Amino acid sequence: MTDQKLSALRKAAATIGRLNARIESLESEHTDPIAIVGLACRGPGAENADQLWEMISDGQHGISDVPASRWDVNKNFDPRPGVPGKSCTRKGGFIDGVSEFDAEFFNISSREAEGMDPQQRILLECAWHCFEDAGIKPSTQQGQSCGVFVGVTATDYGMLQASTDSSDEVNPYFNTGTPQNVCAGRISYVFGLEGPSMAVDTACSSSLTAIHLACQSLRAGDCETAIAGGVNLTLTPLLYSTLSAAGMLSVDGFCKPFDNEANGYARGEGCGLIILKRLSNAGKDGDNILGIIRGSTLNQDGASSGLIRSGTESTNVRMTIT
Repeated sequence: MTDQKLSALRKAAATIGRLNARIESLESEHTDPIAIVGLACRGPGAENADQLWEMISDGQHGISDVPASRWDVNKNFDPRPGVPGKSCTRKGGFIDGVSEFDAEFFNISSREAEGMDPQQRILLECAWHCFEDAGIKPSTQQGQSCGVFVGVTATDYGMLQASTDSSDEVNPYFNTGTPQNVCAGRISYVFGLEGPSMAVDTACSSSLTAIHLACQSLRAGDCETAIAGGVNLTLTPLLYSTLSAAGMLSVDGFCKPFDNEANGYARGEGCGLIILKRLSNAGKDGDNILGIIRGSTLNQDGASSGLIRSGTESTNVRMTIT
């Protein structure tokens, strides 16, 4: 074999080696487990994750009567399920301080803050605490490849804004204050995040679907970090009435799944976000790894026993977390 042919073979072998290494790297990225490196939440009776854990450990719950600050529960209540325009329950899970927001802290004018859905405000606060929990200074995320995936279904604030009696009272920030997509876009904008940004609505599975999409985005290399989760607030009695008419609400305000005494579900509020990275990157960065998502998938039940009662109005999510 001539020296020229030998040299060509060596170059070809080296190229094949590099290509194989690249293939292995790409396969690793697409199968790499996802690390949870930060979390923050807010729910009924719990202002943070520590308080929530204490509630669960003590066997407590956050169910209460509808606060007077939301609506007149006596006017809306009737213990007989199915009465038009009435709710068969006075109960639900509600968080405190929905109207409270430090707009100046986020460089938002008071006028704009008034037009913002409280779900956007709470998401901003929760995102800040989530970065802090991950040991990430929020100001360092400007221009970073960080995706935002937010599960959100409720549009109560938009309905309240649209039903105002006087056109003079309509806030000019209605267009950015009420759409669901802005719940994700607001986080990206305020923190300067340049990864994918989307709001997800698959009903009760919205938050898990958002996390699944975040994991896919990380594995595909669309972003290096992702913040994912969801938010829900109940600001009007409308859905209480319509869900009661459909026989879906629990009269006593408690969910009892797979129990003979199950009598419907209880409505609840809250916000929860987690920060995600590919496990390999989290290890290199020395992050505090709170949990690992090893896999997730989506499906829909299709034409099953019924759109509402079978729960098939939403996408089903299966996720393995260690």
